[in-house]
Amino acid sequence: MPDQYADANARVIEQFRANGGEVGGPFEGKRLVLLHHVGRASGQERVTPLVAAGDGDAYLVCGTAGGAPRDPAWVANIEAGPGWTTVETGRGTLRATATVFRAASPEWERLYGIWSAYWPDSAQYETRTTRTFPIIRLEPLTGTR
Repeated sequence: MPDQYADANARVIEQFRANGGEVGGPFEGKRLVLLHHVGRASGQERVTPLVAAGDGDAYLVCGTAGGAPRDPAWVANIEAGPGWTTVETGRGTLRATATVFRAASPEWERLYGIWSAYWPDSAQYETRTTRTFPIIRLEPLTGTR
């Protein structure tokens, strides 16, 4: 990840944690989560701030990378992981099953529709690439919310 993205993410994470999940700028008024994952190659824990739409009790996050030609590394980290992850919500931290949905999945269209309606910038991201963005559904494990 280029340093400018790491620096921007670090600022968002700091603001998120200092303000109970509230973040300003382009994220003002939107729900963000901090997704914890382990680097496939490095083995290091990573934290990625992501816009999260609701789907019942679950959170939906999307691997747009702003419309980059490839999925962000965190998606592959989640796919390679144990099937669950830690999520900071601003109200607390929870464990959640993490399921990646790709366009071939019958659930993808419904889930992407929810997320893209919540984050309209996704329409602009779509114009920058030919790839279809993966959706990750984060379902809180019982008793962790």
